Amino acid sequence: MANFVAAFASREQIGSLSSAQILLDVQRGNEIAQLLAGCLQPEEIARRVTAGIVEKFDCVFARIWLLEPEQASLRLVASSGMYTNLHGRFARVPLGAYKVGKIAQNRAAFLSNNLSHESWVGDREWAIANQIRGFAGYPLIARDRVVGVLATFSQQVMAPEFLEVLQMLCTISAIALDTALHYQQEQQIHPAIAPLTFNAAPLSDQLVSLLPSTRFMLLGTEQPLPPSVVFMFLQMAEVLQQLNCSYCRLIYTPAQVRLEAIAAIAPDSPPAPFAAMDELNAIAAGCGGKLEIQTQDSRGALQIRLDVPHLPSDSARLAVRVRCSTPILQMAFTQLARMAGLTLASEPNDTVPVLTNDVTQLKLANKIVWIQSSTQPPPAGVQISINLSTTPDQLQQAIIAACQGAVWGPLPIAQPLSERELEILRLLTQGHRDRDIADHLVISESTVKFHINNVLTKFKARTRYQAIHQAVVHGWL
Repeated sequence: MANFVAAFASREQIGSLSSAQILLDVQRGNEIAQLLAGCLQPEEIARRVTAGIVEKFDCVFARIWLLEPEQASLRLVASSGMYTNLHGRFARVPLGAYKVGKIAQNRAAFLSNNLSHESWVGDREWAIANQIRGFAGYPLIARDRVVGVLATFSQQVMAPEFLEVLQMLCTISAIALDTALHYQQEQQIHPAIAPLTFNAAPLSDQLVSLLPSTRFMLLGTEQPLPPSVVFMFLQMAEVLQQLNCSYCRLIYTPAQVRLEAIAAIAPDSPPAPFAAMDELNAIAAGCGGKLEIQTQDSRGALQIRLDVPHLPSDSARLAVRVRCSTPILQMAFTQLARMAGLTLASEPNDTVPVLTNDVTQLKLANKIVWIQSSTQPPPAGVQISINLSTTPDQLQQAIIAACQGAVWGPLPIAQPLSERELEILRLLTQGHRDRDIADHLVISESTVKFHINNVLTKFKARTRYQAIHQAVVHGWL
């Protein structure tokens, strides 16, 4: 990821966001990122990102340009907010021209909170008339390649904490855009594969056609899969073909689809397949899946396993009752259930799972999906738990597991912080400065900084904000 370059940001202008605002911005960024899952149209991905930024972060307008195949210019593909026209003056920007072209050329982000005073602004009167103060531009980089540029304009000062959220969103968006662009290129190079991807041909048939020299095995009954999932497995097959895969099997279970393979590795194996697997791992994680690779040094082989959650074709008929202890959680998880395509049941039913964080519901329902929002373990007897970072696909999997009486839930990650480090992190989220924390804990300010540096090292975080975000996501705060 390119280092962030703040071209103009006055400390007097930029104030610290409250912990509540930070958490809200993180959640908003996650909501935008979730909208990208399964989309393979670059223009639609870009539109969802810019529309989400304008809607959720109160920006005046946002735009995304994509780098053209000839690598010489950028094409405007999405514009939301004040301007939605894609055919104006900046519809095409040469690489290195204007600020947008320079961001792509230099691979460096840019921030200004006094746009009308910037020397590079061609129309300062426009910025003054529309009260545009903040501008942030980011290169969209995937696999160490620039795929485009995101630019946002605001009438408010852009705080550094918000910009870090925006930067993480850019990383996710760049991966989604790069995947979609790669898919389009594959469709043009191998048009014969396109009908197989989206027609009734089973995935196993398509894998066999891509792996003609591989011993292939199918376990379980094949079921229809979303196009994005099919494409992911076909990408994996292309990687396996480059690695001269000797054995492969496709496994269908009620909850997931798995591809297991064994491939020989030679000392002079090209790096390209391994770089592609890094990308596939990121895509699979966005779908709630996982790519695992184990090296058998003594045998010179790779063991590869790609797991992707699978929902039965009648998943829309799955029902759930949402019964949370607070109105905010009730509203949030009701919306998550709708996004997951679940039917919301209003009356008690022994066959319908209850999604709740209310202990009183444990005696009223037979099937419980527990919402875990703290470091405390789920109540005794609960077999299924989710948390505040659960995606719609993961919620569907949890409901299916509840209906089947199975155990489901993310494995808890060991909390790496000491009690003192955790205590300091809690005080940081409450908006306390280092001096305030030192006074509160009756320690020196240098000791506070020492503990904070330890936290950053353990989390491999560059900023305090990133450390707080990781602690919240894992339920340690």
